[in-house]
Amino acid sequence: MKMFIGGKAVDSSDQSVIEVINPANGECIDTVPSATEEDVLSAVLLAKAAQKTWAAVPVHKKVDILMRFLQLVERDKEKLAKTLSAETGKPIREARAEIGNIDISFRAFSERAKHLYGEVIPNGREAGQDNHILMTVREPVGVVACVIPFNFPCDLFDQKVAPTLLSGNAAIVKPSTDNPLTLCMLTALLGEAGVTPGAIQIVTGRGSKVGHWLCANPDVHAITLTGSTEVGIETYRTASSHLAHIALELGGNDAFILLEDGDVDLAVEEMIWGRMYNCGQVCCASKRFLIHNSRRAEFAAKAVERIRKIKVGDPSSETTDLACLISEKAAIEVEKQVKLTLEQGGKLLLGGQRNGAYFSPTVIDDIPVTADVATDMEIFGPVVSIIGFDTEEEAIQIANSSKFGLCGCVFSSNMKACFRVASQLECGGAVINGASFFRSFEMPFGGYKYSGIGTEGVLSTFDEVTRVKTIVLKNIL
Repeated sequence: MKMFIGGKAVDSSDQSVIEVINPANGECIDTVPSATEEDVLSAVLLAKAAQKTWAAVPVHKKVDILMRFLQLVERDKEKLAKTLSAETGKPIREARAEIGNIDISFRAFSERAKHLYGEVIPNGREAGQDNHILMTVREPVGVVACVIPFNFPCDLFDQKVAPTLLSGNAAIVKPSTDNPLTLCMLTALLGEAGVTPGAIQIVTGRGSKVGHWLCANPDVHAITLTGSTEVGIETYRTASSHLAHIALELGGNDAFILLEDGDVDLAVEEMIWGRMYNCGQVCCASKRFLIHNSRRAEFAAKAVERIRKIKVGDPSSETTDLACLISEKAAIEVEKQVKLTLEQGGKLLLGGQRNGAYFSPTVIDDIPVTADVATDMEIFGPVVSIIGFDTEEEAIQIANSSKFGLCGCVFSSNMKACFRVASQLECGGAVINGASFFRSFEMPFGGYKYSGIGTEGVLSTFDEVTRVKTIVLKNIL
């Protein structure tokens, strides 16, 4: 697979490559270029030049081009899904669903783009302004770096690239080194659909080098990044050197709160959705299961029973429910975290075994609030960490003790209690009677505290990738 720079498929200038490995079997699927600093500089210069041309294309014509892109995605959807499954270790059914989301998201952002109107401040609204009319217009930021993680590459491509292009910006995609292939294919399809050459590009290589070169370039005017908190903070520092606008969606350690009167059966089903999907590699997955002590034994037993029914297998199999993590390295990290949690007082009820990049679905009960996982240790894998509590106030205190604040959720038959808890959770999204793993394309999505800056979604991303200009009609009246 090649990069897509200046409207062409290209290799790195020094011909170096990086292997893309199927985590399920360790086989090399393909290679991608390992971009040099010169390659990144070239991409930025081409983007800067192309952005002016692309910005001049009327919005309705931009939408037409993106609709052609969707036709190409429909044409290639099975190839895209199989590539995504192979390079990510994602079950093929989940991969197909993610490819299916491309149509939903690009259409939604396109509809929003056609109805982004300015404001008019009529005369006489302020003393001394009787003869003036003010109007606002949105203008593109310029060149936008779209830094995308491994766990939902296509969904995050949708969230970042669609509004960036529709606003008249140039987008440079930096995918994860672990699974860049599907995004290389999608970027090339946007070029095939008719996006101005240079206005959509992708550069591949290690984030520590390629990502830094991209985000440090003063001609990159905005950065939208989804990734770890550590990478987000470092990118924030880099962006500050040239005052690039930045939007960050980072880590999370979401609290899943089951109150005394909550529906345990519903909570268990939502646990399956909210913790086992994508093998638990979800930023807003429910990770700390705070269960009222009167219901904890019931929840734990039913969780174990339900998880045993999950079919773990090869990601390419149509019957697989849960496959492997993105890499053996990732699975080793989960293994270490589970071991630490057990050393700190947790009791293993199920799982806890690693086989290469596979990590068995795991349930740990009776975890003390002093354990690392109860606050800031984010386990990015299929691990249900159960922590007991006795009062609503205690649950809220435990939930808010984390430095993270992405999402959270609460289960209760009492809606007043649900709203009371939801309103006190220090996080960007709170789900009532459902897992915290909830993200529609329409909603603004983002976190508090160390979980990020800004929000993303049809309702809000255009605010991140546009600037507002006020035009003054002085003494027009």
